[in-house]
Amino acid sequence: MKAERRAFLVGSSHAILFGSALAAAAAQTGATDDPTATMLPRGGTSHFAQLNGVKLHYVSVGSGPTVILLHGWPQTWFAWRGTMERLSARFNCVALDLRGLGLSEKTPAGYDKQTIAADVAALIDHVAGGRAHVVGHDMGGKAAFVLAHLHPGKVEKLVLVDCLVPGTENMDARRGGAWHYGFHMAPEIPEMLTHGREREYIAAQIRAWSHKKDAVSEAAISEFARHYASAGGMTAGFSYYRALRDDAALVASFENRKLEAPVLAITGRYGVGEKLADALRPHAAQLTAVIAEDSGHFVAEEAPEFFRAQLERFLAA
Repeated sequence: MKAERRAFLVGSSHAILFGSALAAAAAQTGATDDPTATMLPRGGTSHFAQLNGVKLHYVSVGSGPTVILLHGWPQTWFAWRGTMERLSARFNCVALDLRGLGLSEKTPAGYDKQTIAADVAALIDHVAGGRAHVVGHDMGGKAAFVLAHLHPGKVEKLVLVDCLVPGTENMDARRGGAWHYGFHMAPEIPEMLTHGREREYIAAQIRAWSHKKDAVSEAAISEFARHYASAGGMTAGFSYYRALRDDAALVASFENRKLEAPVLAITGRYGVGEKLADALRPHAAQLTAVIAEDSGHFVAEEAPEFFRAQLERFLAA
């Protein structure tokens, strides 16, 4: 079979399988006025601040050393609610809505991880006096990795959760890579095809990346989707993918740098697995790596007790 024919069949099979998942998700009824839409963690407060030239939203709760929590796509600060309630007895937990997502300002540019890292550095100055622990999942993990390289004095300890270091992603579906990279990076097309079906698309993506398919609740999916379905929300989300080539070029320049902060890599066996730790070893002099055996991409939701215990142990050491 010629390579072109094989590539076409692989791509077509992915599209058919995803179409089935999307149709299944579309059959579910999503809450439109779910009470979790405005639910803060117990004792939590919501804030806005003008930082690095953009209006950013964050939620904080607890007292003690500050822990900055950075979500990924397709989520918002709300992904960290359970983690915040568990850690707030010992830590000041600050969960950011990344630029353009949740209630943070949507900007026409600035979704490269160097700019996001500068947003987070400004937040650390604002809420923690210039230094904090940083936890990042998915796109938030990529930004946290860049932050620790470019602003090492800001990061006390670094935790990366089921993400890939920029430049190590396999974006070629013909060679076993994830098809969604190319789709999300294409200009305008993903917005056109997901318009009016944002919740269905987000639900299908979350289910596809989860090992425990019901770990991320329908209420949480509705909370995420209401923000991404707002004007410009999906474009902001896709812009994190559209910046990946620039992110990879930046990280390539870190080749001879070592991370100063201790690093914890937490992954799901059915998510990134060992790939994150393998990519971090050349960068991290102090690396701890753990795998949640019964989890996919959303480790904080799929293995919450394991995740929180590992996180608390590492940060408190």
